[in-house]
Amino acid sequence: MAVWSNYPGAGPAVRFVRVGTLDDPSQCPPDVHIFTSSKQPWVTFPRGAKVFAEYYDRREVWPKEAQERWHVLREKMKA
Repeated sequence: MAVWSNYPGAGPAVRFVRVGTLDDPSQCPPDVHIFTSSKQPWVTFPRGAKVFAEYYDRREVWPKEAQERWHVLREKMKA
């Protein structure tokens, strides 16, 4: 099982940790559910969960603070 993932738009310096690999994944509930078009029929999501058939546009989903951190990181990677 992978511990982290890279996504093409994130660049090589950004890692997305797979929460299921943590000792206590209940401490980090998901913000969003992605690639749900391939989920099994018995998988359900909590009411109000952000669910996407594939990926999403982070500019529409991420909080302003997260987008600001992302911008700073991307600028540092250019240097």
